[in-house]
Amino acid sequence: MDQDQAKLAAARAAVQLLPKSGVLGLGTGSTAKLFIDEIGRLVKEGAKYIGVPTSAASRTQAAALGIPLLDDVGPWEIDVCVDGADEVDEALALIKGGGGALTREKIVNQSSKTNVIIVDASKLSRRLGEKWPVPVEVMQFGHASTARELGRFGEPKLREKDGKPFVTDAGGLIYDVKCGVIEDAAALEKALDAIPGVAETGLFIRGRAWCWSPSRRA
Repeated sequence: MDQDQAKLAAARAAVQLLPKSGVLGLGTGSTAKLFIDEIGRLVKEGAKYIGVPTSAASRTQAAALGIPLLDDVGPWEIDVCVDGADEVDEALALIKGGGGALTREKIVNQSSKTNVIIVDASKLSRRLGEKWPVPVEVMQFGHASTARELGRFGEPKLREKDGKPFVTDAGGLIYDVKCGVIEDAAALEKALDAIPGVAETGLFIRGRAWCWSPSRRA
């Protein structure tokens, strides 16, 4: 199957892991978008699902499909969060944040009883960093100083959109830090989090994910 078919297959497989009703974390990105479409179809057919979106884009999509939504304040009791990833290693550690929603995604991930990560086979790596830089969300104030500190761990590049700095839903900026192959993702996450001005990293490494791709189940 091609990549689009693989993404759709992953989204539909995630539906099979859901309870018959409950609160769902709605991820962000191209594969998560397909999953939200599936939830919209089920809600239209009478399923009792309520969503907690991880981004403004996911909220807009879910609302247009008629999916009932909780507010952005929390706290929430989320049964299952379904989201995508940019890179997944053999231990199911993740790099996320290609869509710019990493901070909200990590909050919803932590608030969920179960996290299901849906990817196509192109996102699988032996170790993180083989394919993707690490997105790091930072405060706008002093972001160049923060970037200088990020440079101790790799090459930081300010993410832009339409020639201007990309601003997240939370009002932050993103530096994509090209770290190369990551030997110790937990240590890197801890070191990056300790830099003043860093809001969150795109390293998801706490072993909370169930991952499905058309070529691998874990």
